[in-house]
Amino acid sequence: MGEETAAPARTEAGGKVGSEAVALLQELIRIDTVNPPGNEEHAQLLLAETLTEAGFESELLAAEPGRPNLVARLRGDIAGPTLCLLGHADTVPADTSEWSFDPWAGDVVDGEVRGRGAQDMKDQVAAEVAAAAALGRDGWRPRKGELLVVTTADEEMGAAAGAQWLCREHPEKVRSDYVLNEGGGISFELDGRRFYTLCVGEKGPCRFVMRARGVAGHASLPGVGDNALLKLAPALERLREQPPLEPTPEGVAFVAALTGREIDVQEPDALEAAVERLREAAPEVTAYLVEPMLRVTLVPTVASASVKENVIPSRAEVLVDCRVPPGMGRTEALEHAQAVLGEAAEGLELEFTDTVVGNRSSADSPLATAIEEWLGEADPPATLLPIVMAGFSDSHWFREAFDSAVVYGFCPQREMALPEAAPLIHGADERAAVADIDLAARFYLDIVRDVLG
Repeated sequence: MGEETAAPARTEAGGKVGSEAVALLQELIRIDTVNPPGNEEHAQLLLAETLTEAGFESELLAAEPGRPNLVARLRGDIAGPTLCLLGHADTVPADTSEWSFDPWAGDVVDGEVRGRGAQDMKDQVAAEVAAAAALGRDGWRPRKGELLVVTTADEEMGAAAGAQWLCREHPEKVRSDYVLNEGGGISFELDGRRFYTLCVGEKGPCRFVMRARGVAGHASLPGVGDNALLKLAPALERLREQPPLEPTPEGVAFVAALTGREIDVQEPDALEAAVERLREAAPEVTAYLVEPMLRVTLVPTVASASVKENVIPSRAEVLVDCRVPPGMGRTEALEHAQAVLGEAAEGLELEFTDTVVGNRSSADSPLATAIEEWLGEADPPATLLPIVMAGFSDSHWFREAFDSAVVYGFCPQREMALPEAAPLIHGADERAAVADIDLAARFYLDIVRDVLG
């Protein structure tokens, strides 16, 4: 990969793709695709029109009315790999009372595009589509294989009408050898060195309900009933603590690269000591990247008890959002939960509501090499580091459906680095740097030609 693409061609084709990506992002932000309910259709029609006019074969496939998934294809002359640029059109809600500007403004202020989806992930969708459309309009076609642009619905609510449905019901439409999605590419600095993340895997959500039972009674007579809600209190207090570190391969390699020391995982305290050293030097990196990679996490999120203010609850429950490293599932989640809860779990019921085994792609692939080579040209001497994402995205469904597919998250982001950008994802005042959108669009322009010739 890369030997057919000359540097001058990169410069010519990349001339205005960044500004086109910014303009497209502004339009996308102004289309409210908050999920639920989603209403992704208008955004998908805009993207489909952009790609169709550039020579792509575009189709909209919907599991639900008004919520289509876009699949756009640019075919090569001979057989070869399929490279998929993947993204999703929906966003999480935005509470306008918490924002200092309109979440659907889509304006550019101080070099930043502002609005819901600017970081997750209409920025990447705009960069992918703008780059693909620029290539198509310029008459470029894959020398071998196909370029696929897939923008899904419903990612933020589990993908039942999006990637999960597409990969199950229309695998022939989205089958890919290489996939680039969200989850990686954000940069951070440590000791004067800059690093970019390459997301090679994702943890699996293994959520469970923790339930207590008691006896109902009138709330004015606390000595009469048996308050189920109070029985949850000791368990909730225990969940302030997280399970011990797990020496996952990506996590150990990540910490070793940042600390410059090999970690002997057979030494009981070696990993813990290395993480503590890193926490002192880079607290944000440790909180956002290192800790989630190296732990099964247990976080209580939703509680419910009495249905009436004057009734002692006979049943109380709390939903625990548990995330496990790739390859682990319900068994490991239950073991870690029981270990953390200890005696506080006695008398409680634990019922799993979601059990997804996380998955990963190998960090050693031609696509990873191509990304590393591109980074060496775009931002030397930055280092590319594989990570496992704490969250969950459509990458999971593509890895699960297509065993041989290499699926990464990578959208390069340098201007707005990890400490500033991470809190904006799903947060208030979401925005993205114009310079980063330009960098991302140029990356997709280059990587497509490197992979497909």
